[in-house]
Amino acid sequence: MDDKLKTTYSNIVSINPYSDLYFKSTSNFLIQINSPSYNKESFYISYLNTKSFITAKIDISKNILEEDLEDTIISKIYDELALDQTIIYQINFIELANENDDKNRYFHIFVIDSSILDEIYKSTIKKIKYIDVIIPSPLLLKSLYVKNIIKSSGVHCFIYFQESEAFVTIYDKKEFVYTKSINYSITDIYERFCELYGEKVNYDDFKDFLLTEDLKSTKSDYKKNIIKLYKEILVNINEILTYVKRAYEIETIEHLYIGTQIPIKIKLNEIAEFEMDIECSDFSFDYGFDNNQNDVSQLHYLMHIYASLDSNERYDCNFTTFPRPPKFIKRDSGKFLLFIFISFIIAAIYPIFYLGLSYSKVFEYNLLESEYTKLHIKKNDIEIAIKAKESNKNIIYHLLKKEEDNYNDKKNTLIKIEEIKVNYPMKAKILSVLVEDLGKFNVNLESLSYAEDEKNKYFIFNLVSLNNKNITNLIKYITKKYNGKYDFSTQNIVYKDNYGKYFSDLKVTIL
Repeated sequence: MDDKLKTTYSNIVSINPYSDLYFKSTSNFLIQINSPSYNKESFYISYLNTKSFITAKIDISKNILEEDLEDTIISKIYDELALDQTIIYQINFIELANENDDKNRYFHIFVIDSSILDEIYKSTIKKIKYIDVIIPSPLLLKSLYVKNIIKSSGVHCFIYFQESEAFVTIYDKKEFVYTKSINYSITDIYERFCELYGEKVNYDDFKDFLLTEDLKSTKSDYKKNIIKLYKEILVNINEILTYVKRAYEIETIEHLYIGTQIPIKIKLNEIAEFEMDIECSDFSFDYGFDNNQNDVSQLHYLMHIYASLDSNERYDCNFTTFPRPPKFIKRDSGKFLLFIFISFIIAAIYPIFYLGLSYSKVFEYNLLESEYTKLHIKKNDIEIAIKAKESNKNIIYHLLKKEEDNYNDKKNTLIKIEEIKVNYPMKAKILSVLVEDLGKFNVNLESLSYAEDEKNKYFIFNLVSLNNKNITNLIKYITKKYNGKYDFSTQNIVYKDNYGKYFSDLKVTIL
């Protein structure tokens, strides 16, 4: 049983709505319930006979969006099955795994008229109110593979005869492939036997015959007709299998499982294996219950192990229209009453909350006021200290200003002394050197001057000579001699008639 089911429900109840039989699982036992009634601790599961619903296989383009898939499938079902638009149907579908088709998705669809569903469960619902799962009977066989009761994964055929119905179901690779109702229920077999026998036989006597007689012990008039009837059934089944192999591209049916709701003495599986040349077994499995009973329909056992599967191991194909109501708080009425209850609580809490909030605010105000008083006193002390510091700062600033002025005066005096000590000897040295060079070229010094600008210090020598070449040669000489120390330049050399001499202003820039 899946974990959620274990924690929510204490037992499982299986329902056969056609014969009004109920079985409950208790520990490892299956017990019939003679007077069923609703119990919220029970999980209820039932099945639909194959002849109660329509089944088909359809394909849908993979281009269809997931949110549009259900509407597309339903629309296609109505078109392909020509369903009556005036009838309300319950429709479910399961997808097939198909890795060979890149364009389409394939689905098994199951359709039942809602009015038929209501009619089938009319008496059941009066007793137990709710049914959690209603599943097509062929899908119950999935549990045989999930529980490893059948371990192989080949193509298997299941044939089961009930009192009101018989069906053929095919599984391939442990997945549902095909199902069909056949007109050979135990009731149908009885009526067909009467036709072959030529007279009406009592139904209870016929059932007793099936339960107690085999082909060796049965009387010859019965034996001939029952063999003929069984062969007729096997021919019909063989025709179905031939169709399925062709329609679903199945090469061979590997195994047949044949069973009946009542424990028939004659082994149909042995006859089928001989007639059809397919390996056959009795439709009787070990379901893990301590009291596997021959008089309990195999479908009841299948329902119990199917309900015990995890939800992701079952086929998502539930036809129930009788689900139990959601938990109280999830119902609209429950939500409304819960809303009213919460509203009353809020209404009661509201004044208390605001009274408490008022007291908390008063307490908070008193704390803040006390804190403010302390901070205000501290603020005043800090302001007084700041004013005292600012007063001291002004006094210190004036003293500093006075000291800076004294410093600057002394600095300027020292600079002037430095200029006198350095510049005057330097100027005298320059003059003595240059005057000495003037004599070498017979050039006289009429006057000189000294000047400074932002970039340079320079002398202006006013030169006089009888010959302009003397001045020119002088300039060439000193330019070469003092290259890198001084820069020499002159605008022109002028001859004055009244003096009979040449004059020039020589600019000497100290580098």
